[in-house]
Amino acid sequence: MSDQPSRLELLRFARRVVVQQATAAVRQLDGWIADEERREAERRRGEEMLPPPPDWLLQYGLNRKNVDAVHAGDCWAATKSGRCRPASREQVVEALRHGVPACVHCRPDTALGLLDNP
Repeated sequence: MSDQPSRLELLRFARRVVVQQATAAVRQLDGWIADEERREAERRRGEEMLPPPPDWLLQYGLNRKNVDAVHAGDCWAATKSGRCRPASREQVVEALRHGVPACVHCRPDTALGLLDNP
């Protein structure tokens, strides 16, 4: 008999190696999936814990004293400016009546029923 392994033994060995590598790869993928599920759950929890956006925002100028614009609380332009602070409905109406421009994107004057800014 030959000291060389038979073709059948080599094929069985190759199969064991492939199964072992596939099992390791599946474990690695499962770990990645678990990590991503954990990150997604943390992101959802973080979103749930955020306070609701304010109803109205006043955008202040660079000197932080002058009011430049009035926004609805969920306006994307307001979040980009970084110079907005929450305001009450009364503050927003008063600002609009004193000539502070309404945001052209979220139109808070329309939402408040003050279309002509009297």
